[in-house]
Amino acid sequence: MATLEDPLTIGGVTIPNRLYRAPLLECAGNGPDAVDALIDDLEPAAASGVGLIFQGATIVRGEGGCAAPGMTRVHDPAFVSRLSRLTDRIHDHGGRIFIQLEHGGLRSMETWNAEYRAKHPDLEQLAVSQPPWQLRLLDRLGFLSYDPHVLSTDEVYDLAADFGRAAASAVDAGYDGIHLAAANMGIIQQFLSPFYNRRDDEFGGSPEARLEFLALVHDEIRERAGDVPVVTKVPAETPAPPPPIVRRKLSLSDGVEIARRLERIGYDAVVPVQTSVVWDMSIVRGEYPERAWANDNLQEAYDAAFGGPARRRLVSLANWVQSLQYGFEPAWNEEFCRRVREAVSIPVLAEGGIRERAEMDRLLGADEENGGVESGQETEPACDMVGMARPFYAEPRLGARLLDIDVDSTLIDENTAPRVLCDSCNNCTVPQATGAPGICRTPSVLRKRGVLERAGAYATSEETEPREQ
Repeated sequence: MATLEDPLTIGGVTIPNRLYRAPLLECAGNGPDAVDALIDDLEPAAASGVGLIFQGATIVRGEGGCAAPGMTRVHDPAFVSRLSRLTDRIHDHGGRIFIQLEHGGLRSMETWNAEYRAKHPDLEQLAVSQPPWQLRLLDRLGFLSYDPHVLSTDEVYDLAADFGRAAASAVDAGYDGIHLAAANMGIIQQFLSPFYNRRDDEFGGSPEARLEFLALVHDEIRERAGDVPVVTKVPAETPAPPPPIVRRKLSLSDGVEIARRLERIGYDAVVPVQTSVVWDMSIVRGEYPERAWANDNLQEAYDAAFGGPARRRLVSLANWVQSLQYGFEPAWNEEFCRRVREAVSIPVLAEGGIRERAEMDRLLGADEENGGVESGQETEPACDMVGMARPFYAEPRLGARLLDIDVDSTLIDENTAPRVLCDSCNNCTVPQATGAPGICRTPSVLRKRGVLERAGAYATSEETEPREQ
């Protein structure tokens, strides 16, 4: 059994503890203030003791491919070299930082963002195959807009090389590892998914062939960036609509088999996540963000993004319907993580609905219901690290409240263990469609954070220890 404070090695890099900040949208862009914005966003987690920081999805090409406004691009080595200021700051606190590489493919802004399409009328979406009929129907109904460019075999190799080049630049800038965004409807998931991938070349036609793009990306990273740790998400498309709407999708068993093959390819860790075949609330389960939708200051920006007041109201209605379908569920990826961990020997990272220290210890192997470590019993862990995303919007220095807490280390029960302040209300997520920064926008949560700040809850033990005279 491991505790949250125990170190873990991923691909030769030692992480000081088993808590990580999962990838989030930083909305930092590539402008003159981009590096400072990333430091402001990511450094507090490292300063609070979080062992591993995953910088949110960054785009490997210079145009297209962004799923949301303000995403950072890492195609330019000169820009990436400036990110050494960020990696140095994370290392100053003893933490490690991996960069997540991404391309949105059919999920890109040129599909859904009206203002962006108007400014970039010639942009095409990169596509693994022609869009499925379900997405073509949404196009005909006016909800989405597709002008796809299906990648040729040679272009698939070129795209994989872009991932490798971006990884090499990141390693030169001091990043400790690479994280691939192979879920949430990005182009890597589109290669893996039978819903999207109808190719008849070496990158499609069978489960093994659909995995070839990830194998190629791995080889490109190894060739260009050396023996750097490479982590990837592993999708299971279990939340996708049932037949007859979606007949072809990745099951949990498919996801387990993908993870098993990725270990053989040479990946150093995997992050199993259940995600739909479309961009929906299955990845941010929780409440309907009523406060965010009603924000008067954002109405004009919403209208620009979604194409006017009528479209804004339709998107808001769809968001409400999805909130009924995808209510919050604690540790919703636990079963998937547990099955993957039984099948592989590389580290398995868990995220999605993890909110309590006691829950983290249970996922790492302490079985409270059966006595846990207090009585010397252990249960098979579901994962090797635990991570959270949205809670860091609410509490940037959350690690200080979860790590090295002042309770008996042999048993942390639900009555003494801290719980994050995040209510999974999703008021932080919807404004990001306009390019607004990822911050908590719920007053009740912010008031609670203020109380904790005044009480010194976000100061680490090192910061509170008296200095020698």
